[in-house]
Amino acid sequence: MPAIVKLTRHLIGVQIRRGTFDVLVDGTGVASINAHETIETPVEPGHHTLQLRYGRYSSRTAPFDAAEGQAVAFRCGEKRFLPIFLASFVVPSLAIPLRHE
Repeated sequence: MPAIVKLTRHLIGVQIRRGTFDVLVDGTGVASINAHETIETPVEPGHHTLQLRYGRYSSRTAPFDAAEGQAVAFRCGEKRFLPIFLASFVVPSLAIPLRHE
């Protein structure tokens, strides 16, 4: 029985990166997610990584372990503090916040 990765995307306030994000598990595109949407994608039990991409911008790579039948939840889309937001133009991996729940 596979594990499930559940990803929820919220938009709070005005955000520049409002388009569709690509969801990558272990570096491979598995889905897309829009604002105010929740998706679930199956993964094999074991160690994996999750990352979101939007053009040249991305989240940091989030490692996680999934057991058989387990649901692993993540959340993205919270507002960034202004200094981090501005730094994301130079360091694109700071652009999309991704948090393990």
